[in-house]
Amino acid sequence: MYVLRKQTVEPVFGIIKSVMRFRQFSLRGLDKVKGEWTLICLAWNLKRMASLHLQMRN
Repeated sequence: MYVLRKQTVEPVFGIIKSVMRFRQFSLRGLDKVKGEWTLICLAWNLKRMASLHLQMRN
């Protein structure tokens, strides 16, 4: 079962914590936290897309 965990999205959470240095939410309340998490995911996806775009250009 633990081997299958490596194939899930868990590494993305680790990357967000280490690369983007996101450790805790700044806002309180479920709706605000959902909005903040959406922004963090958006930032990560944009960063990833830019990185892949640069790789394709080279």
